[in-house]
Amino acid sequence: MTASTPSGRTTPRLRADAERNRAQILAAARAAFRESGTAVPLDEIARRAGVNIATLYRRFPDRDALITQVVVDGFTLVLDIARAAAKTAQTDPLAAVESFLQGTIDHREQLSLPLIGGPMTNDPYARDLQQQIAACLEGILAGGRRSTVLRRDLTAVDLIATAALICRPLPHLPPEQGATLAARHLGVFLDGLGPEHTRTLPAPPTHEEMTAHLVAGDTPTP
Repeated sequence: MTASTPSGRTTPRLRADAERNRAQILAAARAAFRESGTAVPLDEIARRAGVNIATLYRRFPDRDALITQVVVDGFTLVLDIARAAAKTAQTDPLAAVESFLQGTIDHREQLSLPLIGGPMTNDPYARDLQQQIAACLEGILAGGRRSTVLRRDLTAVDLIATAALICRPLPHLPPEQGATLAARHLGVFLDGLGPEHTRTLPAPPTHEEMTAHLVAGDTPTP
């Protein structure tokens, strides 16, 4: 078995204990980045993961490598969700859209991505994953337009931005209230996707225009 890396290459599967340490480090990094941003000390991430700092550096040689892997994992998960949703797009495009949005909500604790306040990276593989996600969602929408189930001005950017907004937790609310609001907002959005709309929308940004702002600036320091 192989694992995906930011470069797009594959690496041999790690030993069970090494793989467990790696997963714990990534989970701790996701949580720390959401709470405190990417400047959180790596010692703190190692402490949360239950490993020593040497173990963290064996898996990720510097902060940038850790940030990149967190982002790549997030985009990989979103692409998997989009591809699973696309399987029903030919027969029920609206259900496919709902499946994509609900899937991102269900896995939001595993997502630490630029649009929901997570870190940014210039890694080419992460950028390629973004393009694949957009293309997959455009495929879902194309089927909906052909069958006149979805409004014609809906774009992949709308789905990506809506997923990001719904997935971003509201501050100071108990988790159960946040989940209720997410379900309500999803329902409101889905009801607005039909072709019998009464509002004309402003022209949307393209995927390229939106992602141009989601790249890293100065290289983080270890």
